[in-house]
Amino acid sequence: MVKVVTFGCRLNAFESEVIQEKLHAFSDDLIVVNTCAVTSEAERQCRQAVRKLKKENPNARIVVTGCSAEVHADSFLKMQEVDLVLGNKEKADIEKYLALSDGVKVKSGNIMEENRIDGYMITGFEGRQKAFVQIQQGCNHRCTYCIVPYARGKSRSAPIEDVVAQVKVLVQNGLTKICLTGVDICSYQYGLSNVVRALLENVPDLTELSFGSLDPAAVDDDLIALIGENQKILPYFHLSVQSGDDFVLKKMARRHRRADVIDLCNKIRNLRKDATFGADFICGFPFETDEAFENTCKLVDEAGIDKLHVFPYCERDGTLAAKMEQIDMHIRRRRAEVLRNLRKNIK
Repeated sequence: MVKVVTFGCRLNAFESEVIQEKLHAFSDDLIVVNTCAVTSEAERQCRQAVRKLKKENPNARIVVTGCSAEVHADSFLKMQEVDLVLGNKEKADIEKYLALSDGVKVKSGNIMEENRIDGYMITGFEGRQKAFVQIQQGCNHRCTYCIVPYARGKSRSAPIEDVVAQVKVLVQNGLTKICLTGVDICSYQYGLSNVVRALLENVPDLTELSFGSLDPAAVDDDLIALIGENQKILPYFHLSVQSGDDFVLKKMARRHRRADVIDLCNKIRNLRKDATFGADFICGFPFETDEAFENTCKLVDEAGIDKLHVFPYCERDGTLAAKMEQIDMHIRRRRAEVLRNLRKNIK
């Protein structure tokens, strides 16, 4: 029996489905934990889950993979509950590593040298009515707070024809609602608008198409036009905003400014009156003054953002922001709570 436990993003959800299908004929008692490293709290929850899973399944072999296993393999190697640690590069060949009997507990290469994207096509999405489809992997940008590029490697993309083929399989199997996902889908090598157009033209039974997180600096006019023209595109758009203050955005090494977020939301809303928006925000980033935080709160109203995904800033070892002067954690948490409450008021 194989059980896959998933933490983190939609991309992890897709990859967990790949793992589940690849190992469907695996007869041993096996648990695969697909981890997240976006915050230290996420990593703590992953380790806690491993301990609990082993306690509940003492005879199971436990394999840990994903982003936390990539950047902090040592933390899992120290755990007696863990039998094998696989990095994100090795995750794609999990069946090969499970067949080895060399006694080595960790398999992790240099993710920064990875050039491929796993082309395995899933046939379904267990327990879901909407399927996530990977079109892109990795990230070439270096936002100063983000550990993900070090966990996922450089940006690489699935060919358009492969994405269309994958979606066709899922739609034929009854999953007609599709969400395109990746680490940075706006950096899709062949053009995000091009793959969207190809899906709309070549998969007529597709009933709904949506996106993972969008970079406000990289949503072009061609994609906006498609959003306005085609009702199959779900009118909900989640943006990676992070802050509503230009100075903080600059220190984050983000490529957009607050005016870009407002302009993008207005452009889409002018074409789709039913459009709604969500956004990720980080509170208490270094250099965020009270005034800067107030600018973030104001942006929620000025851009008309309906759904807020809020984090207190969390230092990640190896990132530039971790070396900056830090704001007290109590202030970070208080600001995060204030921002979350704005969502309640909007609702």
